[in-house]
Parts: sequence; C-alpha cells; structure tokens
Amino acid sequence: MVLARRMGNLGTESAFAVLAKARELEAQGRDIVHLEIGEPDFATPKHIRDAVTRAIEQGYTHYVPAPGLAEVRQSIAQNVGQRRDIDVDWRQVVVTPGAKPIMFFTILALAQRGNDVIYPNPGFPVYESMIRFCGARPVPMPLLEENGYHPDLRQLAAQITDRTRLIILNSPNNPCGSILTQDEIEAIAAMAKRRPNLYVLTDEVYKDILYEGSHFSIASVPGMTDRTIILDGLSKSYAMTGWRLGYGVFPDVLTEHIIKLAVNSVSCATAFSQRAIIDALEGPQDDVAAMREEFRGRRGVFVEGLNSISGVRCPMPEGAFYAFANIAGTGLSSEQFEDRALKEAGVACLSGTGFGKHGKGYVRFSYANSVENLQKAVTRLKAFV
Repeated sequence: MVLARRMGNLGTESAFAVLAKARELEAQGRDIVHLEIGEPDFATPKHIRDAVTRAIEQGYTHYVPAPGLAEVRQSIAQNVGQRRDIDVDWRQVVVTPGAKPIMFFTILALAQRGNDVIYPNPGFPVYESMIRFCGARPVPMPLLEENGYHPDLRQLAAQITDRTRLIILNSPNNPCGSILTQDEIEAIAAMAKRRPNLYVLTDEVYKDILYEGSHFSIASVPGMTDRTIILDGLSKSYAMTGWRLGYGVFPDVLTEHIIKLAVNSVSCATAFSQRAIIDALEGPQDDVAAMREEFRGRRGVFVEGLNSISGVRCPMPEGAFYAFANIAGTGLSSEQFEDRALKEAGVACLSGTGFGKHGKGYVRFSYANSVENLQKAVTRLKAFV
C-alpha cells in the first residue's frame, strides 16, 4: 500500500502500546503492576453516573449541534470563567469526544508549513506528532531536571520569532509533574503579546491535581483572553477517561473555524454523556478533593520508594499523578528499562524518550494505583535493578 507522505509524520502514544504488551503477559498468567497508563483508578462519582442514566431515559440519544448542547456549553463557560476570573461567552466553547480534538483542531487551524509551534519537551507526545502532521515545525521547549522541569524563560524568548504561531503550555505537566508559577506564566504572556499573530494553547486537564497552591491560567493574564485557547476536560478530575469528553474555549475569531473542523471530523460528542458535564461541574466536588488527597499520599510513598533504588532518583512531583524518574544511574537506556521492567519485574512503565528527546535517561511512572501495588512495584524494581 502506498500511503500519503503525511502519515510518516504521525507518532503514537506509547502508553497504549505498553498497555497492550502488559495485557498479553497477563493473558499468559503473569502478574503485572500497571504504572503506564495515565488514568485515575477511581470510579466516576455516582451523581455523574446517575446523570447519564437520566439523560438516556430523557431521550438524549440523537445528534446534537457540533459544538455541543447549548446548556452544557453555558455550564462550562460559567465554570471556566469563575475559576479563572475571566468573562467567557458560551458560544466560544466547543465540546469534543475527548480533549485531543481540541489540540488537533487548534494546530490545524493556526499552523502550516513555514510556521513554528513551541511545545513542552518532555511533554505529551501527541503535541509533536500533530505539529508535524500539520506541516509546521515543532520547536521543543526543554523541561530539564536541573531546572525542576521548568522552562528556561531566556531560552524561550530566543525561540520565539515571526514564524511562531503557537506556544503550547501544559501545567501541571505530563510527564514531569511540574507546575508553572504565576510569574513564569505572566512572563510567557508578555512574550506572546509582543507578536500580533501568536496564540497560546494552554492544556489544563490536570488543573485539579495540585498538591500546593492554586491553579493559575495564562488566560487570566490581562490581554491574553483573546489570544488563548483553553484545553480542558473531565477525564482526570472526575475519573471519566472512558466517557471521552473534552472541551475548548477559543478566541471569538477562531471559534467558527474550530466548529467547521468538528463538523468535518467528529460531528459531535455523545449527547447523553454531554449532559453529565453539567452535573460534574455544578454538583458536589467532594470526590475530586478526596481523589487528590489519595494521590498525595501515593506520591509520597512511591517517590520515596523510587529514591531508595540504586541508580534511580526522582524529584517530588508538584501536580498530576506522574513520577518522572532519572534512571541513567542504572546503566540502562530508557527503552531498555521500560522493556526489561515489564518482562523481568512485571512493572509496566514508559520510556522517557516517548515524551521527546529531552526524556532520554528517564522513565515515567503513573502512581494512579493503590499504595499496595505501588509498594509491590518498588520492591520488584529494586530487585530487578
């Protein structure tokens, strides 16, 4: 088969590849500790599950407008505006099946051959993949261990040129667990405002999983609302990964083009699932807080355990539920560690190189698993190493 050349620019998300390998081993009778996939191991809160049942009974089983149900978009707009202290017109909200379409649509709409897109590296692998697929040049913003996985703002300023159409931010960051400070965000906003055709895509899906302080969005910086795309969703905050619900808030001039992309690709997000968004955002938030506190306890247990392993060091993550560990001292490459940890120790984890070139020498572990399983993983990894 002769494929279009553009297909050669598409990467993949290694978490699903490792998950498939782990499932194969489990089918053979192996016991595997899953620290590869990035999803909360909690059930979706009951009041949200009840909401979707009601929606089905009420007949929300048909097509809906491409950008989403009006009442759902209004609920999202109110929540986004209140949390970030900005004015949000509900007509600028687009609901999609998962949050990835928001990334893809934004890059498709803004970037093409001859443009640069700056993205975090290590970072969510789909960023670079989508940038290349759209024909633009990916420009990595290094997040290095010696800087606490925070960007070098002087280096970033030098990377921004007239070719730059988009800067992607992700805070809390996947895979590093770092959180941009308000000072850093305001400095990046000042850089962006110097370029009239430069926009910022801020990926805030982990905004509710912070262990210190409160979330701050670049959209909250004066003058940035009209040049910021907010990407968010319910998967991480409400343990709704399988519901496939994401949403974006776009500058007014961009919204109609994003809706056109939705019409030509996904049509619309599932009607009955969308209705549950209202109950998630406007209902009790106790489960969100409880999940965060459980992650806090797991973080301490697991990171302490990793740092007890010879040749491994891991800083304490500031947010999300990932530990990004330096494993160079083991003498193994990231890829070797991923492969052998799975086959020899029964621990599924991800090579840091799957998150970009600056992930070389690192491995990502998701501690969205029980304390018992995290301790089991540390014991097995220690013996393996």
